[in-house]
Amino acid sequence: MKELMLGNKAAARGLYEAGVCFASSYPGTPSTEITEELAKYDDVYSEWAPNEKVAMEAAFGASLAGRRSFCAMKHVGLNVAADPLYTMSYTGVNAGLVIAVADDPGMHSSQNEQDSRHHAIASKVPMLEPSDSAEALAYAKLAFEISEEFDTPVLLKMCTRVAHSQSVVETGERTVPEKTYNKDIAKYVMMPGNAKRRHPFVEERTKKLTGYAESSGINRVEMGGRDLGVITSSTSYQYVKEVFGDSISILKIGMAYPLPVEMIRDFASKVKKLAVVEELDPIMEEHVRALGIEVSGKDILPICGEFSQNLVAKALGGEVHTGRSLSETLPMRPPVMCPGCPHRGLFYTLKKLNCTVLGDIGCYTLGAVPPLGAIETTLCMGASVSSIHGFNKVLGEESEGKTVAVIGDSTFMHSGMTGLANIAYNGSNSTVIILDNSITGMTGHQQNPTTGYNIKGDPAGKIDLEALCRSMGFDRVAVVDPYDLAACEKVIREELASPAPSVIISRRPCALLKYVKRKPPLGVNKDKCVGCKSCMRIGCPAISIKGGRAEVDETLCVGCGVCTQLCRFDALKSAEKEA
Repeated sequence: MKELMLGNKAAARGLYEAGVCFASSYPGTPSTEITEELAKYDDVYSEWAPNEKVAMEAAFGASLAGRRSFCAMKHVGLNVAADPLYTMSYTGVNAGLVIAVADDPGMHSSQNEQDSRHHAIASKVPMLEPSDSAEALAYAKLAFEISEEFDTPVLLKMCTRVAHSQSVVETGERTVPEKTYNKDIAKYVMMPGNAKRRHPFVEERTKKLTGYAESSGINRVEMGGRDLGVITSSTSYQYVKEVFGDSISILKIGMAYPLPVEMIRDFASKVKKLAVVEELDPIMEEHVRALGIEVSGKDILPICGEFSQNLVAKALGGEVHTGRSLSETLPMRPPVMCPGCPHRGLFYTLKKLNCTVLGDIGCYTLGAVPPLGAIETTLCMGASVSSIHGFNKVLGEESEGKTVAVIGDSTFMHSGMTGLANIAYNGSNSTVIILDNSITGMTGHQQNPTTGYNIKGDPAGKIDLEALCRSMGFDRVAVVDPYDLAACEKVIREELASPAPSVIISRRPCALLKYVKRKPPLGVNKDKCVGCKSCMRIGCPAISIKGGRAEVDETLCVGCGVCTQLCRFDALKSAEKEA
């Protein structure tokens, strides 16, 4: 049956048809929907893990047991899971193991641009790279065949445009191959003596995979005009085809690692000029240059950001289409915390108290944006908790009493606990604020170990954050409602003044959760409003100033009441109270 599918959904369908039995992932845009779609198949066990390392290790265990397994993450998540990945390259697998990693050129929802092909090269693990939804489905299935044939985990490299665009796929039937587990200490126990014997296996496997890349058909030549030949892959292939059609020749790469050798030499010999079109780093280009072949690449194309049809056309001499860009025709719409966001009141208070705020990864990172402008650092998952320890250890009394770390509940479970243990163990007087909005917010409301529900929404084990923090050695653990500005200020002042390390849990569910009931929207008493703009200091998108007076957009306001605590003239009231 043919169907229009999102790239991530198509990848999930391919995994399902390939007989995957176990999936463990951590949500990360643009990879999240693969596991969400996979979880809709009742005959596949699916879960959200606390972090990517745990997910990959769990998938390894399922593979070891003889069932095809899968895990998914975004590009920075693969950094977290690199430890098991690099050693799994040595151990190999039992049943097939596929790892989806989704890169984010252009940094639509990421803290860096990172090319995951480097991980494939460094770990010596094969990587497949689809260019549309149909290939996402086909490559997900093929990845399991390669995994079992060559005794290796396989990386499936998605990117934002492939993951979140739609094209036609043809679905098939599900088959579930199984293997038995056999004890094999020499293969699976990677102590030095065994690891030394496994390394030559990895090198020999890479040679065999290079042969596979030459002959399997996953890389294909599309001969057209011979004045220009382009080596390309992923969405760049789509751009090249849209610009040039059959007027040039293309070597379309489907296996990003290992790359073919003889196929490239043969292709280069048939065209007058050769170019590589690839987003981010010049990996294919450098491979071609190492073969002694003259090629254009990053000398004419950028190393930063996403490509486009016009960018490719301009670089390679194609037709550039003129017209107005979206940025010319639409007003700027910078990201902002939602109306009723529970983090807003907490960040307002931190700014009011002139705190130095070390931030973390999540939608609350928007606390760095004006008018709140509270967060001063964001590095990676869990770094706020680890960083405040070093910050306070070095500065001592100079920073203690005015520096806090903020971290979301899901991020805390991902990577914050070890940093908190370090504070307790090595003794810095640090205050950590856990922003508990009862969900993994930034990636689209996935459950996590603090919510009490699993990926399917069924009841699951729930971590008690207060008990956890106390068990880690924190005697001072306070809980506050971030909608209550006075209470927030009181608790933060108390904990910053304390001579002992402390944890504050700022707890209120995300305003967008379906079970959170909205209150009636607020209205403005124009007779009382003096236009002082105090209500604007929290940066709520539901509030604006028109005609010198405050105005509330009733379609956006959720009636949280935070703004009413800033108005000295009692001009903001709920319609319910006015009645």
